[in-house]
Amino acid sequence: MSAGDDEGDAAESWSLPADVEAVQDALVEWYERDHRDYPWRRTEDAYEILVSEVMSQQTQLDRVVDAWEDFLEEWPDVEALASADRGDVVGFWTNHSLGYNNRAKYLHEAANQVVSEHDGEFPETPEGLQELMGVGPYTANAVASFAFNQGDAVVDTNVKRVLYRAFDVPDDDDAFEAAAGDLMPAGESRVWNNAIMELGGVACEKTPSCDEAGCPWRRWCHAYESGDFTAPDVPTQPSFEGSRRQFRGRVVNVLGEHGELALDELGPRIRVDYAPDGEYGREWLRGLLADLDDDGLVDLDGSGVDATARLRK
Repeated sequence: MSAGDDEGDAAESWSLPADVEAVQDALVEWYERDHRDYPWRRTEDAYEILVSEVMSQQTQLDRVVDAWEDFLEEWPDVEALASADRGDVVGFWTNHSLGYNNRAKYLHEAANQVVSEHDGEFPETPEGLQELMGVGPYTANAVASFAFNQGDAVVDTNVKRVLYRAFDVPDDDDAFEAAAGDLMPAGESRVWNNAIMELGGVACEKTPSCDEAGCPWRRWCHAYESGDFTAPDVPTQPSFEGSRRQFRGRVVNVLGEHGELALDELGPRIRVDYAPDGEYGREWLRGLLADLDDDGLVDLDGSGVDATARLRK
């Protein structure tokens, strides 16, 4: 599956894996098995989700939790916020260090719009939500996704980084939009957008944690194969990427999955440019295995072409 013909040369130069359904299933299963448990992920209330989205624009998620809970204790629903004194809302924003105060003003005005123009019911589509004061395309899509399961594919900085690395999507807005849309399962914006943002937040960060986070896309990922983890917001190689520590982690994972392997069977599974007699060949691999042997993790039996490696029991 590739970008459309009318989206320019950059957007035409990439393609998704043939088994897109397997890619989708892998990510959703990974997310549902274990993810960060933020309280707004446990609700489908549009008001509560909007508050979390506005707060998250300027504040790290872990810091948002207390502010979000305090805000909802003070103004538990959209009617309560609409009837509040705007100065009190702005004061709350300032006291909780939530960034620009105009976001508090806009949130208060949006609550008034919902009450006065929509009888207290939130619009359910991105287009309808964008009519609310201060609600831009990203926030509208997030609320439509997480509250009503009617959103489009999210494309933020983290998602762009994931798509760029995993599927070699070029740094082009049309290409990112097309790839994100093609990947998202129809009618699954709630779980999908949560999952792909979680992937960018815990596994495919600027300095990624592919193996540690058990990234579900490693088998398809261009960056994981090549060792090049640059991205639009990561112009130089993170110190971890391409390091011996990273490749030692891959050795442990591969041996855990496949059992005992000869060096020339193990090598190509560790890096795509493995060549037995090359710069990244048997001697380079033996060095990694020696480190792991010293750490008590791997046993290396034999020598030369017939040498094999396995996890130590």
